[in-house]
Amino acid sequence: MSHNSFGHLFRVTTWGESHGPALGCVVDGCPPGLPLTEAEVQHWLDRRKPGTSRFVTQRREPDAVRILSGVFEDARTGGPVTTGTPISLMIENVDQRSKDYGDIATQFRPGHADYPYFAKYGVRDYRGGGRSSARETAARVAAGAVARKVLGAGVVIRAVLVQIGPHRIDPGRWDWAETEANPFWCPDAQSVPLWTDYLETVRKAGSSTGAVVEVHAEGVPAGWGAPIYGKLDAELAGALMSINAVKGVEIGAGFAAAALSGEENADEMTMGNDGVLFHSNNAGGVLGGISTGQTVVARMALKPTSSILTPRRSLNEAGEEVEVRTTGRHDPCVGLRAAPVAEAMTACVLADAMLRHRAQTGGGAFTPGGVGRG
Repeated sequence: MSHNSFGHLFRVTTWGESHGPALGCVVDGCPPGLPLTEAEVQHWLDRRKPGTSRFVTQRREPDAVRILSGVFEDARTGGPVTTGTPISLMIENVDQRSKDYGDIATQFRPGHADYPYFAKYGVRDYRGGGRSSARETAARVAAGAVARKVLGAGVVIRAVLVQIGPHRIDPGRWDWAETEANPFWCPDAQSVPLWTDYLETVRKAGSSTGAVVEVHAEGVPAGWGAPIYGKLDAELAGALMSINAVKGVEIGAGFAAAALSGEENADEMTMGNDGVLFHSNNAGGVLGGISTGQTVVARMALKPTSSILTPRRSLNEAGEEVEVRTTGRHDPCVGLRAAPVAEAMTACVLADAMLRHRAQTGGGAFTPGGVGRG
């Protein structure tokens, strides 16, 4: 299987399967001298791990990370720092229940990657979807923790759920603090009880529903990204689109921009006390593929989980018509654990853009988050 890596100067390769002994990633291109501990990586993994509420899979995985390479004790600081060599991160799988998939070992789940994997490779790991499982995203979150170190504290990346099924939040009630107070990453407190009742109905029915996640990256300076084939928004869209179950991505106003007039869509600029001041952000912080200095904003739409209890018509590997019903432990809405993954992929894209910007335009000695701010 090819194409398990993404990024250019900051490059990530993930490995492992849902029900294998372990999974992880190798991060190549991280600059040396950045403090990095397992506890710092673990902080971000804990936000994604399963079993955190009754609305997500009850698979009990601690997602405990081990740093196998690329970090060494710095005699000057007394703590571990990156050495500039590849950073290998490993997460063991400890709660696999492969027997849950015995009944569908030769059957293709409708809406799942089962069929195209088999059509391409002639063999597939049916246990939890193998490589196509959302379990793989744990490795991305670990890589994102390293990317945040590269970016520094000046770039703040946060993601929230803005829609579950047909139920959208009211943007007028947006409160970032609220996202840490409920299991849905919801910034609208009044939407929480509605989502709770809706998901309880979906869960008890053995069904699933989709969601929309919105990610914001604040503190990105003007100048990151490249015109034409290295556009920042194109690479961000590609990174978000690579997340399991994502079927649509938009930047800024996105598809809503098609209904705007030229006057409405144009983000007017004036000179403020601290430099350029934008009066709107329909562009989502990117123009011509290059960051403008505004908050980078993207949304991704996730389809309903494919593994459901309701019988669906499908085929098996012999081409025979069958009825598929999936048992086991599954998320009724994969969007509930997608916010930390969206943050991680955004961090990896921005860290890569930051290093490429420095390589092309200079900037002196490397300082986390310091490129392009002067």
